[in-house]
Amino acid sequence: MQLLIGTSNPGKLREYGLLLAPLSVRLLSLKDAGLESVDIEEPFDTYIENALHKARRYADLSGLPTLADDSGLSVDALDGRPGVYSARYAGGGDRDRYMKLLGELEGVPDEQRTARFTCVIALVFPADTHPPVTTVGVVEGRIAHEPTEGGQVGFGYDFVFIPQGYAVAFSALPMNEKNHLSHRGIAIRAMMSHLETWIKEKTNTEKP
Repeated sequence: MQLLIGTSNPGKLREYGLLLAPLSVRLLSLKDAGLESVDIEEPFDTYIENALHKARRYADLSGLPTLADDSGLSVDALDGRPGVYSARYAGGGDRDRYMKLLGELEGVPDEQRTARFTCVIALVFPADTHPPVTTVGVVEGRIAHEPTEGGQVGFGYDFVFIPQGYAVAFSALPMNEKNHLSHRGIAIRAMMSHLETWIKEKTNTEKP
């Protein structure tokens, strides 16, 4: 039983592997499916549309049930930016994006640096054999004044996002603690019952 994880982001792929480890299913990367060179755009203005679009395209290309997500960071002092455009906020890599964010927030006090991560995960089946499923995860927090860099686990904006109730950024937390708190972790836990139902149904169907 195979499930394709529709992301080329190694950090996301690692998180999915840990979060979905309890399932009796083989997780495949885009490389495993021969799709590592396929770059699917995020053309829509909402997380749910982008997540469904990516999952549907990868499911069609691979012939496999596929999970894909769209996620982003919304900063209140920036009127919700970068939001759905978080991955396209600046050219270059992760550091270019979060350093641009810190530059825009220079001089903004802590109480005005509130922000939240949102993740929408879509599960799509090839040829629409089952209806698509989407789940949402949101985590509140604030933006640090400086990044937490240097060997910590993290990617994207993890180096500057301090979750509510904590004094350190996501990137400074142990992976299991981050996954418990994170927007992606919340969305995956909401998705688990749907995945378990699919696995049970498929297992029963394949019994002689």
